[in-house]
Amino acid sequence: MDNTKGIALIQQAFHRQIVERIPWVPFVGCHAAHLSGKSAAAYLKSTDLMVEGVTKAIELYQPDGIPVVFDLQIEAEAMGCKLQWSDVNPPSVISHPLLEGTLLEDLKVPCACKGRISIALETTRLLRDKHPDIALYGLITGPFTLALHLLGTDIFMKMFEDPDYVERLMELTTQVAITMAQRYRDAGCDVIAVVDPMISQIDPESFTTFVKANTTRLFNSIREADALSSYFVCGNATQNIDVMCECHPDNISIDENIDLNFVKAAAEKHQISFGGNMKLTVVLLMGTTEDAEREALQCMDIGGKQGFILAPGCDLPMATPAENIIAVSELNRNELLQGQLRANAAKAHEVKKLDLSSHWSASKVIIDVITLDSSSCAPCQYMVDAVERACHHFGTEVEFKEHRIKEVQGVQMMATLGVQNLPTIVIDGNIEFISQIPPVYKIEERIAYYLEKKSLVSC
Repeated sequence: MDNTKGIALIQQAFHRQIVERIPWVPFVGCHAAHLSGKSAAAYLKSTDLMVEGVTKAIELYQPDGIPVVFDLQIEAEAMGCKLQWSDVNPPSVISHPLLEGTLLEDLKVPCACKGRISIALETTRLLRDKHPDIALYGLITGPFTLALHLLGTDIFMKMFEDPDYVERLMELTTQVAITMAQRYRDAGCDVIAVVDPMISQIDPESFTTFVKANTTRLFNSIREADALSSYFVCGNATQNIDVMCECHPDNISIDENIDLNFVKAAAEKHQISFGGNMKLTVVLLMGTTEDAEREALQCMDIGGKQGFILAPGCDLPMATPAENIIAVSELNRNELLQGQLRANAAKAHEVKKLDLSSHWSASKVIIDVITLDSSSCAPCQYMVDAVERACHHFGTEVEFKEHRIKEVQGVQMMATLGVQNLPTIVIDGNIEFISQIPPVYKIEERIAYYLEKKSLVSC
């Protein structure tokens, strides 16, 4: 396999030069553990297993670039957050130090010896030596997402009640990000990706107030370290794409919640590159190799050969069939096959809808939360937590359930309810909160409305 063009292609695309072939970056995280037959928990705690898993992914998928590790809890863990581990997903944050008595002034930038930081850095060094022609992506937790890990969803209220506190917290998390970026760069990463999924939960005004200056400083520091930078977001962050571009990253990377044509136009306007956004679950996880090829080709035809990186919308689900990703890789390198697929123009796969006649209840309010997976997606996790808190004091008259689109039933429920973006809260069949996490009291108000509508007594 010839990987000599990997780094060069990535550099050309990031600099918006016209490329011979669109560069390909599979976002392999815990999926690499699956390739090695290991659990996610064991994999993310071992340098040897991560080197083995990423190396297998490189051999199979012939990428131009690849993440070293995809885990947005590394910094949080090193700063005192407790984690809940999973065999099939990255860990999730289950405690928030700033809610549990820790003072903001007592939190510091963690040293490289804390938590699993040293494991990630040693993995980077070994992969750099082993794969000199692959562009290594060092993924760091974005400042706003790290702030939310430390403070929990109370940050949304603090933004209004105590903005100075939030600004000081953001200054700290930004310094953590700057430090981690430099560490990954020193270890051998070519691209520093700032992964900040929770910015999909705020509006442009809040982004400008609390995120923009800090993140601009972060991207400037990455540039000064002579590395390329990418701004990763998941969820429907359409309203924030322009202000994200104004932070001056070299690249914006998005998932299927955001239209690729829209991002292309914004990226061209700001003269930066862009990447994405193949569908993770319906296509790559549950689809056939033909589905994966059609999806990749559609993204490639939209993206074009100037300033575009072909990639999944986010971290590949662990059990994604390897043959689907191999099919994407082979298509990426085969223009003859691309032409044949365009000529065939097969129909898109249709999702079978569910019969929900027995799902509804006259004696209960039914809440459905449609997510990617709350155990692996931070916005999904915090939306589910908010719904659970809102439902707590209403008793048995309110029932809620999460529907993960990593599962067939979740995809069917999403289609049946008409949900377009993740995560979304649906109450008694009515879409109420799309993508953005509402304050708990607003969810409570809507629950009370539906209880009253059914002449049920709310507590």
